[in-house]
Amino acid sequence: MSSRDLEGALALTGAEACRAYYRDWAERYDAGFAAEMDYLLPAHVAAAFQAAGGQGPVLDIGAGTGLLAERLREMGFAGEIDAVDFSPEMLRQAGQKGIYRLLMQADITKPLPLAPQYRGVVSSGTFTAGHVGPEALSVLLAVARPGAQFALSVNHRVWRAAGFDTALAALEAAGRVAALQVIEVQVYGAAALAQDARHAEDRAQVVLFQTT
Repeated sequence: MSSRDLEGALALTGAEACRAYYRDWAERYDAGFAAEMDYLLPAHVAAAFQAAGGQGPVLDIGAGTGLLAERLREMGFAGEIDAVDFSPEMLRQAGQKGIYRLLMQADITKPLPLAPQYRGVVSSGTFTAGHVGPEALSVLLAVARPGAQFALSVNHRVWRAAGFDTALAALEAAGRVAALQVIEVQVYGAAALAQDARHAEDRAQVVLFQTT
């Protein structure tokens, strides 16, 4: 992995830097970073979505190599799942797993060429330092059906610093989302301590809500 990969990812600035970084990281992401750091976040998001009664079709935002979709399948989710990610190389890795109905390379800070067809929207690891801010929330709402269940992780370091807390509160106050719930989780398991003590105790919020 390792800590250098994670530090580099959290320090990214700009679309081209992000694209280049994940191009170089894609082939070793699962066996390196995810395995060595005992990356728990995809499982936390999948479990929260399942517990909330999430249904398909589902849009997996920042799908990467498909770790969240894998966890959903392992937990018995049988609905259709589509993937959106900024990196074609990460999507290529995801496509090899045979989980997704559709793979789309796109920037989620801009309107997506998708109809409002999704009954579920999930994301793990996309809303973090060096990646995507709360400006993407309105883009995601635009592709969801009324009543769609969302389960999104937001890294604790950007939860308030980037304004996710206030953006979600504003959406709730405006009546655009309902049943807002925030669950704090551990991002990595015990194995992370030997790999990267600086980030081993990182935490994230799993945000659940429904569209109105």
